Amino acid sequence: MTAKLTVSVLGTGIMGAAMARSLARAGHTVRAWNRSRAKAEPLAADGAIVVDSPAEAVRDADVVLTMLHDSAAVVDVMRQAAPALRRGTAWVQSTTVGIDDITALGAFAGELGLVLFDAPVSGTRSPAEAGQLLILAAGPVEHRRSVAPVLDAVGVRTVWTGQDGAAGTSTRLKLVVNSWVIAASVAAGEIVSLAHAIGVDPRSFFDLIEGGGLDMPLLRAKAGLILNGDVAPAQFAVNTAAKDARLIVEAGARHGVRLDLAAASAERLDRAAARGHAQEDLAAAYYAGLGGQQAA
Repeated sequence: MTAKLTVSVLGTGIMGAAMARSLARAGHTVRAWNRSRAKAEPLAADGAIVVDSPAEAVRDADVVLTMLHDSAAVVDVMRQAAPALRRGTAWVQSTTVGIDDITALGAFAGELGLVLFDAPVSGTRSPAEAGQLLILAAGPVEHRRSVAPVLDAVGVRTVWTGQDGAAGTSTRLKLVVNSWVIAASVAAGEIVSLAHAIGVDPRSFFDLIEGGGLDMPLLRAKAGLILNGDVAPAQFAVNTAAKDARLIVEAGARHGVRLDLAAASAERLDRAAARGHAQEDLAAAYYAGLGGQQAA
């Protein structure tokens, strides 16, 4: 029988809210907190206990799960939670952060006496809502049983990349994954833009590549959102993708690699956000390339 745990979920945006629902559905006691309480309130209908502060969320928790915007938010929220944290508590850190950030978070976990699991996830809103995320995890073997019920509730598969969460093996792999997702998604918007600009029906392109080596589900999915004007609600938001793209560029630069495509994607996503698309799906990077024209 799977152990029923008390799990603190700090951050209930697109992914955090879906993960909280999966945990509640699996029978765990979920204490959910979000900076804007209104975003967390709907979770009460799914059985979660919505609380007013990070400290209240983590009190008596077996596992603390963070799914926030960036490393600065993680540190801020965990500092607020610190007075109520028990030493030895497992910390599943699922926010996508940079390589240096996860090292710093490892040192922070040591200060707090927490067992850190570097555990970013691969997947968007739909698989998250279904508890079908792919989890990239690193953490000590002797403590994995304590977090297994949590990982099993939110994911379809856990890929263990190492035994030291602070080494960032999972974060590094997540940055590689997101590099591909962002590049392909931005390219999907450019394909549609180019087709419209030169008088080609974008659907004729997809008819042409169907079933061949150039075809891929992600390309069709993102182009479909654009063509159907269906970029909200987001599966993976523009502002989050822009943050991740910058982390990817920084990681490459730190290791002597110039990532021009990631840099261009970050700039395009920032432009889309500035035009009012920050909370829409990253497919909305399409709008950063438009003048007066609109999707047809």
